[in-house]
Amino acid sequence: MAKGKSTVFFCNSCGYESSKWMGQCPGCHAWNTFVEETVSRSSKGSGTSAAALRTGTGKPAKLKEIELSVEDKINTHIGELNRVLGGGIVKGSLTLVGGDPGIGKSTLLLQVCRMLSKDNVPVLYISGEESLKQIKMRAERIGDFTDSLSLFCETDLITIEETIRREKPSVVVIDSIQTMFSEDVSSAPGSVSQVREATAVLLRLAKGLSTAIFIVGHVTKEGTVAGPRVLEHMVDTVLYFEGERNASYRILRGVKNRFGSTNEIGVFEMRGEGLVEVTNPSEYMLNGRPKDASGSVVVCALEGTRPLLIELQALVCRTNFGIPRRQATGADLNRVNLLMAVLEKRIGLKLAECDAYVNVAGGIRLNEPAADLGIVLSIVSSYKNVSIPEDVIAFGEVGLSGEVRSVSMAEVRVLEAAKLGFKTCILPMSTVAAVKSPPDGIKLIGVETVRDAINKVIS
Repeated sequence: MAKGKSTVFFCNSCGYESSKWMGQCPGCHAWNTFVEETVSRSSKGSGTSAAALRTGTGKPAKLKEIELSVEDKINTHIGELNRVLGGGIVKGSLTLVGGDPGIGKSTLLLQVCRMLSKDNVPVLYISGEESLKQIKMRAERIGDFTDSLSLFCETDLITIEETIRREKPSVVVIDSIQTMFSEDVSSAPGSVSQVREATAVLLRLAKGLSTAIFIVGHVTKEGTVAGPRVLEHMVDTVLYFEGERNASYRILRGVKNRFGSTNEIGVFEMRGEGLVEVTNPSEYMLNGRPKDASGSVVVCALEGTRPLLIELQALVCRTNFGIPRRQATGADLNRVNLLMAVLEKRIGLKLAECDAYVNVAGGIRLNEPAADLGIVLSIVSSYKNVSIPEDVIAFGEVGLSGEVRSVSMAEVRVLEAAKLGFKTCILPMSTVAAVKSPPDGIKLIGVETVRDAINKVIS
């Protein structure tokens, strides 16, 4: 083996390093995730920390002496993105954008570059996957750009670092991190060592030059960013694009954010000219809702501080096999099975002889316990083949004893329902008092058990 090089094993899941192969990772306890790579041991750091580069000195600073200003955040002029980022792009931040291929990661970042260039913000777009002509063709579909945007096609980290230090842009986009490589690391681009080294170099640049850097990350078939899990720990913000490529909508979710809430989402619609903001996602999700159909009910779920009205659909029919089939799309299958067991035990429905299919319309993934009551009502509605009135909305958590438990931010949910014209709201009895100022035109019906809710909604 060449001098200064050695072979080590990395865990693909968490980045744990070992001198020998192991079946189970001691760090994340995942099985068969170790890969062998050759790394260089001769490279040394510059010895200057990121904090020292940013402040100009290596001395500690007093907390009271540090001043903050509004200028520390850059407005992207894309409201949904600003919401997820916590108000705008923070200078000196490192943001990871992940998602399935073709979901719209590069399109969104190119639109951000366009809006920033209109404000004369120096932006550098570095691509390791596309040529300049390919980027130009995609940019022409989005709109007009100014001279504040510069394009650069390169994969060598040394050249990229020199270019960023020379140009000193305010925002940098790296598309994608898996194509970047360093000559100090002998493994192939996209490997654990290369991805980690590239992210470390970009992190030092972001903190040292107060430059906001966006990096695009490919995802694996499990939906996680390809490379070690430590990559997500190194960056300041992790954004994931969700949604089916065949569907027109996209959801941008903040998984990690050191500068804002991690529960906020942004909703976009993919069109020919790029991604367009959906300012009223509740109305958008309820588009095309069937009339007088059994097994359909609207629930109100919270994504961060944003209430979303989502249609839940259920189909219950007699099974033709000895073992009934259960399927859930957009909802937790184990939770659906639990709620069906509650209906069998507490209400006496003979669901053991029926197939059951539950679907969250629009393709959204719904994990909030407040959707329990909606799932129960949709299943009972389909089982009895009785439709629920279109102006009824329901939310509440269901316990194993059949009780309906309280949920948070009930008033916000009721206000969103009233805004879209719903007349009746089924909610937990313990939550009715939390709605201090119910809007005019909507009736609040508190229920204590699942049986109460079924009796008041399904005749």
